[in-house]
Amino acid sequence: MSLKNSFKFSLIYTLILILQTLSISLASLPQDLFHLKIASKIRTDEQSLLSVSTDYGNLTTSIPDAVLYPSSPHDISSLIRFSYSSSNPFPIAPRGNGHSINGQASAQDGVVINMTSLGYGHSNRIIVSIVNQYVDVGGEKLWIDLLHETLKYGLTPSSWTDYLHLTVGGTLSVGGISGQTSRYGPQISNVLELDVITGQGEMITCSKDQNSDLFLAVLGGMGQFGIITRARISLSPAPQKVHWIRLVYTDVLTFTRDQERLISAENSEGSPLRLFNYVEGSFLVDRGLLGSWRSPEFFTDSDYDRMSQLVTEDGLGGVYYIEGAVYYTDEIAVQVNQELELLLGELSYVPDYAFIRNVSYVEFLDRVHDGELKLRELGEWEVPHPWLNLFVPKSRILDFDAGVIKGILSNRSAAGIILMYPMNRNMWDDRMSTMIPDEEIFYTFGLLRSSSREKLQVMIDENDKILQFCNLAGIKYKQYLPHYATTKGWMKHFGKKWNNFLAMKAKYDPELILSPGSTILSSYI
Repeated sequence: MSLKNSFKFSLIYTLILILQTLSISLASLPQDLFHLKIASKIRTDEQSLLSVSTDYGNLTTSIPDAVLYPSSPHDISSLIRFSYSSSNPFPIAPRGNGHSINGQASAQDGVVINMTSLGYGHSNRIIVSIVNQYVDVGGEKLWIDLLHETLKYGLTPSSWTDYLHLTVGGTLSVGGISGQTSRYGPQISNVLELDVITGQGEMITCSKDQNSDLFLAVLGGMGQFGIITRARISLSPAPQKVHWIRLVYTDVLTFTRDQERLISAENSEGSPLRLFNYVEGSFLVDRGLLGSWRSPEFFTDSDYDRMSQLVTEDGLGGVYYIEGAVYYTDEIAVQVNQELELLLGELSYVPDYAFIRNVSYVEFLDRVHDGELKLRELGEWEVPHPWLNLFVPKSRILDFDAGVIKGILSNRSAAGIILMYPMNRNMWDDRMSTMIPDEEIFYTFGLLRSSSREKLQVMIDENDKILQFCNLAGIKYKQYLPHYATTKGWMKHFGKKWNNFLAMKAKYDPELILSPGSTILSSYI
């Protein structure tokens, strides 16, 4: 049975079970809710409930009792205030583009807020300040829309995620990372100000200078302390074009050494070693030398043939490659080309295995969307995605590679992306909620796989084996897009920040109303 047909059968069976429970879907919501002014924006029909019952991960199903389609932040505030003042407060979760993996945007027996409806009919949800070089943007807006709007003024945010069809509020609630993070910091490090609605329904403007505890808690806070309805994000002059580069390696030591060289902050200003604006590393499995949904058109068929031959000749399970990007404008193109040539001459990739494409800035940033469209055509986008994302200390990355990439994953049979690239800790604000390792350089490991239902449990088991390996080997990793089944796991994740997490939760969401899908306090109180 194909991936598409297998998942379709499983989905139909799941929907039957959901429909059997809809008859009691209103049982836990106070009926007074439907007498509020926002009642006309609250839906309880089957289509609305089913539309938010799962997410991109397709690993969980959770049915809310209702869905709110707000037309303003005040609608969200009214809903939360009602729940907070009720004798039996009900859970509420904001949902953007539904790209969470483990049901983080769900609200079983509660209300899911369809955040994207905030932008309907409103043209003032993205406002660019040319003089001050920032943009005020609604939390419901997609990063791709933000990009197109700021480019009208020759400006752009500096930090991105690899996939731009995500909401601003969604990525700021987890961190927001990509190959730009090593140079510009995660997206949360580029935020100047927020409008947040707390678990009491209060609408609060916050920044590092105003209500700073809320500002720092909400950024990377997984929706636990408030819902982001507006973010002020710093901008910089936008480039026009990009040298998009991939360099192939056959050994992990050289691969990691060159990546760390490219993100080094010790090079003097103007050095070609600081030229790359984006650095990511990947491991391409031999079985995966057929393309990638992240950039399906980058390599030609002859490129794949050459890399497959390289893998076969060296007896490898795959190849590593560094993906880099150099931004430029026509005015500095000659200088950039000269510096790039010098830089490539100082790196240790496999000779004659440097691949370079010249694309527009927008084409590079939105590169993953083309892969999405192709997978949607094949019916292989809305399938299970048992992703695992870790931050691994630099000091243990070779041990991690040996135990995971050359060990646990060496015989894997399912398609997927394996990312492994370094970041600089000094580009993060440790007061924010996203947890990172203590070392000055740490690696992002992303195991981004798609699965059929038949192979899903195998992949989940492999994810568990990876975590078990790290624990037994003493590798002090942190999960990105974290998911733990117990509060004990969350306590270990937050470590010394756990008490602060509890204090902020008690201050801004004392009734535990917001974002219950993360299950952080499910067994604690």
